[in-house]
Amino acid sequence: MKRRDFLRNTALASGALMIPAFLKPFEALAMNDISGYKNLVIIQLSGGNDGLNTIIPFGNDIYYQKRKTIAINQPDIIKLNDMQGFNPNLSALKEIYDQGWMSIINSVGYPNPDRSHFRSMDIWQTASDANQFLTTGWIGRYLDSNCQGCKTPYTAIEVDDTLSLAMKGADMKGIAVQYPDKLYQNTREPFFKDLVHEHDNTHLSEDNLGYLYKTMAETYSSADYIQKTSKTYNVTAAYPANTLGNRLKTVSKLINSGLQTRVYYVSLSGFDTHAGQQNQQGRQLKIYGDAVAAFVKDLKQSGKLDDTLIMTFSEFGRRVEQNASNGTDHGTANNVMIFGGKLKKAGIYNDAPDLTQLDNGDLKYQVDFRDVYATLLDKWLNVNNSQILNKNFAGLDFV
Repeated sequence: MKRRDFLRNTALASGALMIPAFLKPFEALAMNDISGYKNLVIIQLSGGNDGLNTIIPFGNDIYYQKRKTIAINQPDIIKLNDMQGFNPNLSALKEIYDQGWMSIINSVGYPNPDRSHFRSMDIWQTASDANQFLTTGWIGRYLDSNCQGCKTPYTAIEVDDTLSLAMKGADMKGIAVQYPDKLYQNTREPFFKDLVHEHDNTHLSEDNLGYLYKTMAETYSSADYIQKTSKTYNVTAAYPANTLGNRLKTVSKLINSGLQTRVYYVSLSGFDTHAGQQNQQGRQLKIYGDAVAAFVKDLKQSGKLDDTLIMTFSEFGRRVEQNASNGTDHGTANNVMIFGGKLKKAGIYNDAPDLTQLDNGDLKYQVDFRDVYATLLDKWLNVNNSQILNKNFAGLDFV
C-alpha cells in the first residue's frame, strides 16, 4: 500500500493523527488508572439551533407577535408547564422529561456574543471570552490536567472522522473514532503495522518523523484496545437509522463495554435555518429527539444512566423575530439540555427567556455557558474548573 494512499484513506488522515504524546501500549496500563466510570456525552447541534422553536415559550404573547408564520401553534406544543413546551418533533423526549431524566437550562450564552458560526463555535469549544483566542479546547485542557485516567487518547472519544477543537489540548488530545472496527482494520494494514513494529521510537526525534511514528504507535495500541473492549458488548436496543442514532449507538456500545473513556463527543448539523425553518428544523429536531430518547432508555435498561451525563448545546440561538424568508437569523442566547439518571434539579431549571428585555432584538443571556462547563468539571469529572477554564466559575445545581 503506497504511503500517500495510506494517509489519504485511513483514519490517520483525520482525527487519529492529532494525538501528540507517545504512550506505552494499552496492555501495560493498569485497569485502575481511571477513577470511576462516570461518562460525559456531549452533543453538538451545529448551525445555531433556534431555541425558541425548540423549547417554546408559548405562554408569552410576544413569541407569537414576533413569529407570525413560523411560531408553533399552541395545540401542537407538548406543554411542560404554563410557559414552555416541546416542539412536537421532540415528542420522544416527553417520557424522558417525565421520568426526571432531563433538565432544561434557559438563556445560556456569554458576554459580547459573536454571531459568526465559526467564531462562536470556537468560543464554545475553547470556553474563551469573546475577545480571547485560545488554541486548546476545554475537554483538551481537561485531558492536559492532572486528572486520573487522562493518560490515553481514548480517555476522550469523538464519534466522527475528524477531531473537534474542543477535544484538543496542548499535550493531550482525544481520538476520532467513527467505526472502531474500521480504525482497527486500518491500523492493521501491512504498511502501518510494519512501521509501528520496525521503528525504535526511542531514537526518533520530531525532526526525523519521530512524532509521526509515535502517533502511529499509540493509535495502533488505542485501536486495539477500543476494538477488543467494544466487542464484549452488543447493543440490542432499537435506535433510529440515521447518523446521530448510529453514533449514539456506538457510544452506548463503548460505555456498556466498560471502555476507560470519560468523555464522548458527537455532532448533528443542519440547524442554520435562514429560510423555511419549520420543516428544516423540524426534521433535525426529530432526528435529535428520537436518537437521544433511544440512547437514554438504552442506558437506563443497561444500568448505566446513573453514571452518564449528556449535554446538548449549539453555538448560538436565533433572533427573536423571524425574517422575511420564514426563517430566523443568527442570534445569541439559547437553551442547553442536560440528561442523566442522577439530576439534582430535573425539569425546567430556570425562568423562560425574557422576550421583553432584548439586546437589539436578541435574547440577553442569563447563564454563562462556562458555568455549565464548571458544573460538569467540578461535580461530574471531579476536577477544579479553574484549572480548565482559566478562571473560577461558581457553577450550577443541576447535578
